[in-house]
Amino acid sequence: MFVRKFARLIVGALVMMLAMVGAQVAAANAAPEVPADDTVAARTLYYDASRAAEFVDVVHRAAEIWNNSVRNVQLQRAQPGRPVNIVVYADNGWPRAQPTSLGNGRIWMGRQAVNQGHDPTRIAAHELGHILGLPDNRTGRCSDLMSGSSAPASCKNAQPSPQERAQVERNFSRGAVAPAMAARYAEDRDYTALANTAHAA
Repeated sequence: MFVRKFARLIVGALVMMLAMVGAQVAAANAAPEVPADDTVAARTLYYDASRAAEFVDVVHRAAEIWNNSVRNVQLQRAQPGRPVNIVVYADNGWPRAQPTSLGNGRIWMGRQAVNQGHDPTRIAAHELGHILGLPDNRTGRCSDLMSGSSAPASCKNAQPSPQERAQVERNFSRGAVAPAMAARYAEDRDYTALANTAHAA
């Protein structure tokens, strides 16, 4: 009797040990866990503001605003001669952006809107919003960054709204960013025709 009970205990212990080993092997062979959206590594976009004339510091401030507002994408200054995602210009027209793909494109800091009293930092943040995948949203509300010039010229708000921030986070939650453009593509080209198809502020 005692021998049979002892044997059953030994067999039971062996079964439990084998089950634990099997579970550990299965866990080791399992596919790696996909991180949730809020843990996706931030994508870095490089921008060149060297052609933005008097608006260089304004562009830097606008980029910092976006960096402090979202986590899935960050904007960094490009080093000279290196590939860039975003090139910023200054001209005497109306501010506008021309996205070429999500996270890539061109921005014109137009002096016309500034001369009419619109805030330069709000303009730059608005145009960067287009590059980050946001459309114009002409609500007329100062609290909406993408309302652009439909808000009064006295509006100084350069911060994206919670809805705008959430949309950019969704846009970049899967890292859908095209390769950087060549930094020298714009040096000898006339962009007048391209500007006609761009997003106006």
